[in-house]
Amino acid sequence: MKNKKLIYTISLITVLLDQIIKYIVMSNMTLHQEIKLIPNFFSLYYLKNTGAAFSILGNKTIILILVSIFCLIIIKNAIKKLKRVNTLTIISLGIMTGGIIGNLFDRILYKSVIDYLSFNIFNYNFPVFNLADIGITVGAILLIIDLIIEEKEKKKPNI
Repeated sequence: MKNKKLIYTISLITVLLDQIIKYIVMSNMTLHQEIKLIPNFFSLYYLKNTGAAFSILGNKTIILILVSIFCLIIIKNAIKKLKRVNTLTIISLGIMTGGIIGNLFDRILYKSVIDYLSFNIFNYNFPVFNLADIGITVGAILLIIDLIIEEKEKKKPNI
């Protein structure tokens, strides 16, 4: 049970960091303002995204809120049923949950998600994103890795 509480602690830390950074961006930048930190590579670029990743489902805020809540319910139920809890499980579920909650707060408060991280990689302007998006993406990747490791462990012969 103690390990499962760590998932929620990591989630809370992720949400707090995400919301603090978004507050700093909104308080110190104007919408569509760009601050180049590493020319031709990285800048802060304040945007409001009314959709999901890559602006999919733009202006479908209610649908995106419901999808977020649905995902949180699934994750909460999965956490309750966890039998095997390791560091990778804790981190992946924690940052993923925190990321979902962080963007959910934005959708409820602002009817959009506050994005600010902008990268130009090999002359490709990657879509602007935020810390919550990183939590969701990295958390999902780590969870997949964790599940693959678990499956491999199950297939090992007992000696």
